[in-house]
Amino acid sequence: MSAAAASWWDSARIYCEPRILGILVLGFASGLPLALTGSTLTLRLAEAGVEIAAIGFFAWVGLAYGWKFLWSPLVDQMRLPLLTRRLGRRRGWLLLVQLALAIAIAALGAISPEAGLFWVAALAVLVAFLSATQDIVIDAFRVELVSVERQGAAAAMAVIGYRLAMFASGAGALAIAEWYGWTVAYATMAALLATAISVTLLLPEPQPVVDPGDGAKPSRWKKRLKQAVVAPFSEFFGRQAPLVTALILSFIVFYKLGDALLGAVTSPLYVGLGFAKTEIAAIVKSWGLLAVLAGGVLGGVLVRRLGLLPALWLCGLAQMLSNLAFLALYWSGRDQFVLALTITAENVTGGMGTTAFVAYLSSLCNVQFTATQYALLSSLMAQARTFLAGFAGILQTALGWPGFILLTTAAAVPGLVLIRLLERTLRSEVPRAAAQHP
Repeated sequence: MSAAAASWWDSARIYCEPRILGILVLGFASGLPLALTGSTLTLRLAEAGVEIAAIGFFAWVGLAYGWKFLWSPLVDQMRLPLLTRRLGRRRGWLLLVQLALAIAIAALGAISPEAGLFWVAALAVLVAFLSATQDIVIDAFRVELVSVERQGAAAAMAVIGYRLAMFASGAGALAIAEWYGWTVAYATMAALLATAISVTLLLPEPQPVVDPGDGAKPSRWKKRLKQAVVAPFSEFFGRQAPLVTALILSFIVFYKLGDALLGAVTSPLYVGLGFAKTEIAAIVKSWGLLAVLAGGVLGGVLVRRLGLLPALWLCGLAQMLSNLAFLALYWSGRDQFVLALTITAENVTGGMGTTAFVAYLSSLCNVQFTATQYALLSSLMAQARTFLAGFAGILQTALGWPGFILLTTAAAVPGLVLIRLLERTLRSEVPRAAAQHP
């Protein structure tokens, strides 16, 4: 084996390490509840005869994911009686939330929409809140558990696990519901969470950077409140020059904007071209999942081999060009082969970009405030992307498919430009720092 081949093999072998495999399972736990309060739930409501106007309001269930940074300081700093002492800060929180989440998912499946829509909505909100809280802990756990050089691989496995869970709670839950009913389907999803609970118990607790204290003395609460709420934000925004911070936050908003705009309305495109639901399920959902997984692994390898910013730029360029494949799909019409090629290009590059992006967000976090800072950054990404993608339908109607696809391609350009600006700015900061501290 050549030296180059051996080097690439060493990079790939990281994915077999126990901690990295554990992150795969935690990524699965993170993605499992999303469809159960989203597309799977809305299909169940429609099947029960709930009015479309009422179903639309269930989209607000997902607001918890965008606002999780509000209670992330509590999760980051608060010690749990008994659990923190026995399992540690991260694993104690994770076990508590996962147990509550499994119970809430099973309860959501047991409540019939015909019997009480209010209770279905309340339980869906509870599942989303617990799921968002689980994301806070898992993100911090992942960043703290592995070394810096393994963050790319950890991000890749988290994305893979998340995608597998989306498939299980989407297509898997629908199949189970078809055969055995919705109660069994949701109970099965709750049982799958037991796998993640066992991994939570098996993985080691990350080495704490700071002692959060026992929280027993009232006189310490003011100091602890400042440590939990103020310090993470002041540390992040005071870490570098305001220009660098502005560039970083702008990059977070714009990096996957082109993908978000196009992804918001691809289903109407497939239907408009005449593809049957079975064709969409087989090519877009099943084959598309494999393409995303392959892209996730490739993105992790690129981060390790090239470094964060070069990998982000390469993955972002690939994401941008993949949008043009939808032009070929639009012009070819109902062609399964062209659809498969389009989905392959879109999902492989999307998986690459997501992995590199998650690794970059992880690198921005100070390990003293991992949960709060990661929740802030990921919430900024999610809120901005969701808000801007909401205009996709209006833009497509105004421009038509060719013009809209070209617009989504152009929307990826600001993210690529911002990467280059970040590279140049950070390079210029190094000599300046060296001059200040000879």
